[in-house]
Amino acid sequence: MPSTSRRTPSPRTILLVVAFGVFVAADDLTVVSTMLRQIIFDLEIPLPEGLDRAAWIVNAYLIAYVVVMPFIGRLSDILGRRAVYVGSLVLFLAGSIWVPLAPDLNSFIVGRVLTALGGGAMVPVAMAVIGDVYPREKRASALGALGAIDTAGWVWGPLYGALLIRFLTWQWQFYLNIPLSLLGIAAAWWALRDLPEPKTRERIDWLGTAVLTVSLISLNIALLNSGDVQAAGGFAQLQNNEPTTNTTLLYTLAALTFALFLAIEYYLGMKNQAQTGDTVTPSPRHPFTPSPLHLVTPPPLIDLTLFRRRNFSPAILINFLVGGILIIAMVNVPLLINVLEFDVETAALTSGYLLSGMTGAMAIMAWVGGQLTEKLNYRPVTAVGLFFCAVGMGLMGWLWLVDTPYLNMAAHLVVLGIGFGLVIAPIGTAVINAAPEDQRGIASSLVIVLRLMGMSVGLSGLTAWGLYRFEILRKLIDLPDLPLSDPTYQRALADGLTNVTVEVLTETFLISAGVALLALLVAFWLKRDID
Repeated sequence: MPSTSRRTPSPRTILLVVAFGVFVAADDLTVVSTMLRQIIFDLEIPLPEGLDRAAWIVNAYLIAYVVVMPFIGRLSDILGRRAVYVGSLVLFLAGSIWVPLAPDLNSFIVGRVLTALGGGAMVPVAMAVIGDVYPREKRASALGALGAIDTAGWVWGPLYGALLIRFLTWQWQFYLNIPLSLLGIAAAWWALRDLPEPKTRERIDWLGTAVLTVSLISLNIALLNSGDVQAAGGFAQLQNNEPTTNTTLLYTLAALTFALFLAIEYYLGMKNQAQTGDTVTPSPRHPFTPSPLHLVTPPPLIDLTLFRRRNFSPAILINFLVGGILIIAMVNVPLLINVLEFDVETAALTSGYLLSGMTGAMAIMAWVGGQLTEKLNYRPVTAVGLFFCAVGMGLMGWLWLVDTPYLNMAAHLVVLGIGFGLVIAPIGTAVINAAPEDQRGIASSLVIVLRLMGMSVGLSGLTAWGLYRFEILRKLIDLPDLPLSDPTYQRALADGLTNVTVEVLTETFLISAGVALLALLVAFWLKRDID
């Protein structure tokens, strides 16, 4: 009787399977933006007094999305990619079932946190899977394709949400997630079955994980509170609003716990290094037999020696700076259009069209960037991408005025999107190639975490700068010597506030161009890998 051999899924098949989950998670990240008004209404949240509570519909998701990544990335190094990726999809499925059944806001937030924990885990694990199944010389194109699909999910999310609100209800976003999650679980269980398993079953650095979690939660709450998008867009109306949370206390807590985390990781790293000779050879029956070292001292959650490896630190720093630039484009473009358009629906539609030019270019050029990286290596592709970012932001900062045609704005955003897209693949590939095989999960998570933290810092910074500059420039508005109630005076005031707001927002574009040039300088530290 002829023997039958089981066919191993190809790397391309594995890429398609993990990219499917990443697309669904990316869609879920942005879809709520166009459904938020209806969700608030259905959950009976009173406005405006309930606005702070309603903000947690978004904030809780973002915080959970960031916080879970380092732990899950490291967990995939320890337990294996298949188990962690499938487990992430199960969490995402649980949250998708929970959310549409939620009777109130608190319950809704619990469900959104579950989907965030699952969705946030999928991206770094998918990147680590690509590092496992693709050889070094082919990883850039695969990571470029994954970045393109991830970005396409961002683009699709708001449009998808708008369609659901128009023809169904917001609950259908989560109802439809259920079969998609089940399909993803089945596909991942099959496609990832032959991935290499970890050679040792190491202990988890629970203390470092707990301390880092406290630090990330504190920092993100502080940044989100001081980076209120609505405050950034409504300078004239919200100048006197005080933060509802003590951000100074939160920043202090974040700094102290992060310093403690670094001390813990340094100590664990030194202990492990001192006892490297204590090893146990795994037996065929028990392939995950831990060494005596791991029974006594767990390895650090983040091995700090990663930052000394070739290309790791400059790539991570570039990703942080790019995150700060990206959020300024994604937030300030809609704010500027809202200032120029009196009709809310027209403003939302116009903003969506303009940003789709940027994100569409990102998706296409992420794939192109992967192909170019395999031919040219990290530095030239990254440098060209950052140059396009600087040019795009510079054009927006110098040329965007109250009467700038939308077609011109769209062209500048496409230039910016080309830059963002080109940077995705070389940076992700540089980080994964720099990491040892047993640390690809945590390295991949740091790529995403640093980009998201850059976005949070950028959002907070642009809000602080905007409010500061608006206070200065509004005092310089030339107003006619007429009564405050006079229509001519009111028109002059409205025009003056519009011009000042546009000036403030375009100043942040120029600042972003400077940040892109700074990242371009860092890109010259990227080098070819040493084989």
